[in-house]
Amino acid sequence: MMKTEKLDVQKFLEEIKVIDTEKSKVLIKIRQIIFDLFPKTDERIMYGGIVFFFNDEMFSGLFLNKKHVTVEFSKGFLMQDPHALLEGKGKYRRHLKLKSMEDIVNNDLAFFVQQAL
Repeated sequence: MMKTEKLDVQKFLEEIKVIDTEKSKVLIKIRQIIFDLFPKTDERIMYGGIVFFFNDEMFSGLFLNKKHVTVEFSKGFLMQDPHALLEGKGKYRRHLKLKSMEDIVNNDLAFFVQQAL
């Protein structure tokens, strides 16, 4: 697991690992993709999950639900989505629901993360 200097984020990740190891793996992999693509990303605990900022602008967030991990994109309405995978009908935000490690690949998460900034 990629460590963070943010104690609240580290505590959140450790608590999830104890509660649900599969969701923890999904969460950690998503974080890794985000930081691989945008190394200067800042993360914070907000709204009950982890939100990601670049130059003080929020661009994504990870939230746990009973059955999946939701990856929110702040400007999802601008994203290319050739296979109609993004969900949400709000003015700006769109999201993906990921239930397993396979969903990260099947939903082409990196394709969407690359468009998040």
